[in-house]
Amino acid sequence: MSTYTPVASQTLSASASSVTFSNIPQDYTDLILVFSGSASTSDDFQIQVNSDTGSNYSRTWLTGNGSTAASSRGTSQSYMRVDQNGYLSTGISNIIIHFMNYSNTTTYKTLLTRANNANNGVNAEVNLWRSTAAITSISINSLKAGTTFNLYGIL
Repeated sequence: MSTYTPVASQTLSASASSVTFSNIPQDYTDLILVFSGSASTSDDFQIQVNSDTGSNYSRTWLTGNGSTAASSRGTSQSYMRVDQNGYLSTGISNIIIHFMNYSNTTTYKTLLTRANNANNGVNAEVNLWRSTAAITSISINSLKAGTTFNLYGIL
C-alpha cells in the first residue's frame, strides 16, 4: 500500500494570479504539495492557508546558488514564502512542501519546503502558521501557464 495518496492535481493552461486547493479532506496526518513551474512575477511564491491574510506566519530560510549562501528569518508575516530572492521566478522550479499535522486542531502548523531552480539556486525553508485550525485550503500566488501541481495525503 502506498503512503502517498493522490488528493488533487492541476496543470495551468494560462497564467493565474493564484491557485487554490479547497475542501482538503481531513483523513491524513500530513500533506505533500509538489509543483513544478514558474512565478508570473518577480515576487517569490507565496502561500496562505484557510484564506488567512493576518500576520500569523513565520519563516526561517537558507538559500544558495553555488557561489554564495544566505539565511534569515521573518516573523509576523502575512504569508508563507516558498522561495527566497525570486530564484524561482525565472525558468522552471521544482518545489516540495510538507504540511505536517495539517488536520490536528491542537497544534500550530509547520511546513518544510525544498525548492530548486537549475539556473538560479536552491532553497530550504521552515514556515509556521500560528493557528490550531485544521488546514482546509491552500492558495499559491502568481503562477505561469504550464505549472503543474500534485497534492498528496500521507496516512
